[in-house]
Amino acid sequence: MVFLAGFRYASCLPALLLLLLVSAHTSTAASFMSPWLRDVPLVETSLVKRAQNTTTIPAPIVVAPSQYWDGIDGPWSSFALQVGTPAQNVRVQISTASTFTWTIYDGGCPPGYVADCANSRGFLFETNKSLTWTPNSIFNFDFEVNLNMDTTGNAGFDTATLGWQGAGGPTVSHSTIFSIKSSTYWLGGFGLNPRPTNFSTFVDPQPSFMQQLKTNNTIPSISYGYTAGNQYYQTPIFGSLVLGGYDQNRFTPTNVSFPFFTDISRDLLVRIHSISTNTSFNLASSNLLPSGPISAFVDSTVPTMWLPIDACEAFEAAFNLQYNEALNMYLVNDTLHQQLLATSAAITFTLTAGDGRTVPITLPYGAFDLTLHYPYITSPNTSYYFPLQRANNTQYTLGRAFLQEAYLIVDYERQNFTIAPCAYDNFNPSNADIRTILSPDTVLPNSRRSRFPTGAIAGVIVGIVILIAALAAILWFLRRRKHTEKRRVAELEAKEAGGAHADHSSENESKPFISNPIGGELGGGEIHELTAPHKPFAQEMESPHKIDPNKAGYSEMESGEYFGPGKGFAHEMHGSGPAVFEMPGSDVHEMPGHGEGHGLK
Repeated sequence: MVFLAGFRYASCLPALLLLLLVSAHTSTAASFMSPWLRDVPLVETSLVKRAQNTTTIPAPIVVAPSQYWDGIDGPWSSFALQVGTPAQNVRVQISTASTFTWTIYDGGCPPGYVADCANSRGFLFETNKSLTWTPNSIFNFDFEVNLNMDTTGNAGFDTATLGWQGAGGPTVSHSTIFSIKSSTYWLGGFGLNPRPTNFSTFVDPQPSFMQQLKTNNTIPSISYGYTAGNQYYQTPIFGSLVLGGYDQNRFTPTNVSFPFFTDISRDLLVRIHSISTNTSFNLASSNLLPSGPISAFVDSTVPTMWLPIDACEAFEAAFNLQYNEALNMYLVNDTLHQQLLATSAAITFTLTAGDGRTVPITLPYGAFDLTLHYPYITSPNTSYYFPLQRANNTQYTLGRAFLQEAYLIVDYERQNFTIAPCAYDNFNPSNADIRTILSPDTVLPNSRRSRFPTGAIAGVIVGIVILIAALAAILWFLRRRKHTEKRRVAELEAKEAGGAHADHSSENESKPFISNPIGGELGGGEIHELTAPHKPFAQEMESPHKIDPNKAGYSEMESGEYFGPGKGFAHEMHGSGPAVFEMPGSDVHEMPGHGEGHGLK
């Protein structure tokens, strides 16, 4: 009985263990759903099968730079793009604010404009030579309006592919493309903002390039990692763009993230706690943000930093800058240029998150040593300039110059972003460490690469120990209860046996003693023995076939009758209790029956 009870409880063990394992696995999977997955590198070069279907989780896309330095306000590291059918190659800048792509058409290079105009503007896209161009109409850009940099262009749709021909970059067949001639943006641009583009009304929004990549399962999430690169190091470093992930080799982790701002046109808004410098020409204060913290939009579309007027005046005092009212720029002559280079000055922007943690981004003076060209300025046709512009409180912006030393990671599906200092010490661009950002709803695959975490294993072990302890307690309780029950039944049998012997001569009690069944194996009430002509004699104690009294199921009561399994153990009564006597060694005869016979009780 105890064995059966133990077996019944023990049979639950596999199910309970399975429940523990499933619980541990569920907790492990949940741990991957944290906003950033930087500690969980996934294989970037292969497509991993999901557990329950043939859908794949794509690897991040590394967009190779064009290997050119472009722009009339730079130089800047550009990226290659193919547009139309057959494909036409163009070079573009990255825009973290735009939702679409724009290119330069032949109207942007009128006769006598500048030498080698087409190449200077990153090559032209001729819409009339594309078999897949679908024109729409002329529309405003409707972004950078607050910086007074809005412009118009011929809007339409065409096939667009990132990278040079033959590079195998991602393609979108119905991508929104503007074609412009204005010099407001000297090069074309590739928009990373995944919001749809609306033409006049909001009833027919056109999906962005990024959104279509995610919809087509080309990237693992609507996210990216970007830095502008720079030319001022001994070995120039090209820009870096990863779609659906980021390059861990490019920055120093900070574990600080910023939530998106509520205004979707300025979603990448950060809090600048302070701006300081380690060098000053006139020994003025090193504080370059005297009015206190401000919020600024991170926007790679524009090259400059737009700061409060008092901050600009602090820069003027620290570096002897002269403000040009006509250009709203700070031009730098050759003499000042050499003096600034000799100072080895550095400027630190300290960003702060909502929880008070800070991220310092330090830029050497080389990051501000840029050049303007015609037609941006006409007299002279070229000049050094400091990328700083005076702004009101709706215009504060950290442009492309800031992103030379800052790495930007944006996750649109979780509505947050990270800015971290670039890691250029011993930098080797060939040692890319690409990490994946998964969508929040991604189901992690059961691949051979996945391992059961140490924490989950520890949890399972603890659960098993607790389960074994509980099972042991249950078995001990059942065994003790069974032992107590047997002792009680034996005492009752002994008492009833004594009473039966005393009244054996009574005519009214001609029924030999038999114990009640144990464990419910026999039905309740009396047990009747039917009269049979071949009824066997009761067993004598001296028989050579005497049953071992040490075995369960034997009772040395009255005639030594064996009552069968489950009737109790043999007991010799000692002490003051009623005596138990052995019957003489003669045959035991059955009492005469009446009617159909008296049953045994």
